[in-house]
Amino acid sequence: MTLASATVRSGRHGPPGKRTDGRLDRGAGTWFLVLPALIPILILSVGPLLYGIALAFTDAQSGRTRSTQWAGTLNFQDLLHDGLFWESFRIGLVWAVGVTVPQFVLALGLALLLNENLRMRWLARALAIIPWAMPEVVVGIMWRLVYSPDAGILNETIRDLGLGDGRDWLTGLATALPAVIVVGVWSGMPQTTVALLAGLQNTPHELHEAAALDGAGAWRRFRTVTWPAIRPVALSITALNFIWNFNSFALVYVLTNGGPGGRTRLPMLFAYEEAFRYGQFGYAAAMGCVMVAVISVILAVYLAGRLRGGDDR
Repeated sequence: MTLASATVRSGRHGPPGKRTDGRLDRGAGTWFLVLPALIPILILSVGPLLYGIALAFTDAQSGRTRSTQWAGTLNFQDLLHDGLFWESFRIGLVWAVGVTVPQFVLALGLALLLNENLRMRWLARALAIIPWAMPEVVVGIMWRLVYSPDAGILNETIRDLGLGDGRDWLTGLATALPAVIVVGVWSGMPQTTVALLAGLQNTPHELHEAAALDGAGAWRRFRTVTWPAIRPVALSITALNFIWNFNSFALVYVLTNGGPGGRTRLPMLFAYEEAFRYGQFGYAAAMGCVMVAVISVILAVYLAGRLRGGDDR
């Protein structure tokens, strides 16, 4: 059999990416299946991101009659000397760490509890994810009622217990940020619990039985069996939670609108005010670029740590 006849018989004669029998090859077929999901991502995510980066190098402001001019790196130079922005950046880091760490610790404890063979466990699991099912705006309104200085359930409980007259939690300079952090922990804990619970349920039960037969206590079993099994899930959900919390907007906006005195003004709130209250679109876009760069660095460090640790499976 000649080479030409073998080529025709194998269906590989013709232009790359297409077979002579009318069927696409594997690479082209994969792209054909990926395109329906890829196009919305390009239009709704990558496109606005690139437009925002370009906008950061202009003096774009609100107003139809005002023309936009190229400003180079002027917005970034102004941002370096903007003390209010860096203060909001510091508050954002405090908020992200203050929410992510207790969120993980409490979610881990709850996941360990829900993983046990308890009565009515299905009901407990359903109740545990209720905060996750509620929109952030609804959560914010609900907790504003809880923190209400006059008729809020928190102050009423404090009065009933004889611990004082209560206080205005969301407008106090010392209490506003901790009060908002509590709400952030409560609203985001279910998704961490679900992720950790899935990791716990994928841990072979035989390993726990073998460790128990060897005389290992509960803490030792957790340290040597449970934690190594759920460590990749824990690292992933913690990194995602930090990014989500750092980019928070709706919850804090409803609770305090950045007040009092900017004590809860997260970077996203600061950029929002610059863009839609003061009309400085180019300057706000520069803030967005800085935040994207910070998140990218955090992701790079996280991925590098996973690759070095061998957790990239």
